[in-house]
Amino acid sequence: MIKACNLIKRFDQLTALDQLNTEIDDGCICGLVGSNGAGKSTFLRLLAGVYQPTEGSITIDEQPIYENEQIKQQIYFVPDDLYFFPGSTMDDMAKYLKKMYLNWNQERYEDLLTKFPMGRDKKLHNSSKGMRRQAALILALSCQSKYLLLDEAFDGLDPVLRLALRKLMADDVMQRGMTVLIASHNLRELEDVCDQVGLLHQGHILFQRELNDLKLGFCKVQVAFRPMIAEETLRQELDVLKLEQSGSMVSIVARGTAEEVSEKLEKLNPLLCEAVPMTLEEIFIYEMEAVGYDYNNVLF
Repeated sequence: MIKACNLIKRFDQLTALDQLNTEIDDGCICGLVGSNGAGKSTFLRLLAGVYQPTEGSITIDEQPIYENEQIKQQIYFVPDDLYFFPGSTMDDMAKYLKKMYLNWNQERYEDLLTKFPMGRDKKLHNSSKGMRRQAALILALSCQSKYLLLDEAFDGLDPVLRLALRKLMADDVMQRGMTVLIASHNLRELEDVCDQVGLLHQGHILFQRELNDLKLGFCKVQVAFRPMIAEETLRQELDVLKLEQSGSMVSIVARGTAEEVSEKLEKLNPLLCEAVPMTLEEIFIYEMEAVGYDYNNVLF
């Protein structure tokens, strides 16, 4: 288990993380979202043992990570700013990582090279951004670490490669119990792959929830009445977060499941009542508003 307790990281006068607390269970894919400067990359570097906490602690299985060779053996970190040795090829990097990671799987490495269009002898510094990202992920999956940390995991990859690599990660989670932590701005991408998502803002985690729980907490419905029902009546029946009216049609976002909200609305004899799927971004908007944050000042 990953655990951060009152975690603080300062860089001179800048406090990147401030009293951050979180727990991430093994065998899940956890997404971390937030604006630039929220502390996502700093958190991953602390978790990878690149940085040492200023105060507080960050541990894996109750062991500190910084300068802990045994724990670092279980972690593979793919940063946003990819680095390969000057003049190195895929095989050069593979030989190096094979010496670093005891669980390196040469058979899997060879198999991945046949599945993805990645030349093993091509100099990586001459490759495109997408090819370098692809190379980094192939190497990461071949190391077979227990914890995989990804900063902007699929940046630069085409949709087909994104889908394939997401499946490979999911397979490792299912088969080996690997834990994946992904920091990203792309909420739509996280929605497709994550079990849980946390929102980081100004060095704090505002909330961290299972994705299914997030989606069950809110419901968006489109409902029509004739004659029109008074807005006050709708607010009395439902825990309304947002209500917009256009003619006889009303769009409502309320707390509760689709079944609960629809059941209450059916009592008002609507002409039409239809639940509409909510995106992860919409859910975050209302979650943040619920805890007193203005979404426009937090993300993007």
